Amino acid sequence: MSITETMIDIPAEHARNIFGQYDVYIKKIERTLNVTVIVRDSVMKLIGDARNVEKAKGVFESLLELSGKGEVISEQNVNYALSLSFDDKPSSIVTLTEDMICHTINGKPIKPKTLGQKSYVDQIRNKMIVFGIGPAGTGKTYLAMAMAITAFKNNEVNRIILTRPAIEAGEKLGFLPGDLQSKIDPYLRPLYDALYEIMGAEAYLRNMEKGLIEVAPLAYMRGRTLDNAFIVLDEAQNTTPAQMKMFLTRVGFGSKVIITGDLSQKDLPSGQSSGLDVALKVVKNIDDIGISMLSNKDVVRHPLVQKIVKAYDDYEQRNQRVSRMKKRKGVDK
Repeated sequence: MSITETMIDIPAEHARNIFGQYDVYIKKIERTLNVTVIVRDSVMKLIGDARNVEKAKGVFESLLELSGKGEVISEQNVNYALSLSFDDKPSSIVTLTEDMICHTINGKPIKPKTLGQKSYVDQIRNKMIVFGIGPAGTGKTYLAMAMAITAFKNNEVNRIILTRPAIEAGEKLGFLPGDLQSKIDPYLRPLYDALYEIMGAEAYLRNMEKGLIEVAPLAYMRGRTLDNAFIVLDEAQNTTPAQMKMFLTRVGFGSKVIITGDLSQKDLPSGQSSGLDVALKVVKNIDDIGISMLSNKDVVRHPLVQKIVKAYDDYEQRNQRVSRMKKRKGVDK
């Protein structure tokens, strides 16, 4: 292993943003890439194996460019730049700052934070129907909601329709008190949360009263034709094949449809096929239908969520390998 050194100039006004509080980002990069970082005034020295030093240099240069564009560097930015460094493309992260979708009611910008998310958003812009598939925390629903609200505000569609199958997440909730809306609200709460954050509660209620925004369980879609609408079907892994076919055939002229789901979190009864699984096989070769597969690299929640998602993926892959080996042994006998 050849040890090498390289220098990077870090302007003082960007140092705190790039290094993190108490140099926490420097320490993470040192541990991950097995390099030593020494900072003197505005000069940073990187020491280590030549390949690792090159990766670390790419990460710091990407973070510097992000900071130069006015971005506040987060742990998610650092983690993602590091993951891209293993694919030799850390500079790609800078392109994400240029893709603004909208702002929340509090003025926070909403934009893709990973290349997978950017591809997903680009497909939503260019395709009539898009499947957004990925684990928890990849922004599937939130980005779809942001795109829906933006299209509505720009008068590209006349209304927003948000739906999801009303099915318990592994629990039997039993009888729920109240009127029909009260009974279905718990299933639709994540959609309301995104609406409130992006649009604001008052604007949402005003548009809902006019019938311009509708939040309803999937069963309510039967028999309807949905023209000039932006339609989001969330938790699609919990649909049956019949429900999914029913939903896809509701699409009318001037509409855009986003279908989101996590294939690893199905709450259907044992032995029941998922409509999402079937649909992905049936429509994969149809023009104007996009399929965006997000991975644990696209998780933008707390870094621990990314580790949990990866741990479950590894666990399930090990179980599948063991199951295949047992089947082969049974055949050999």
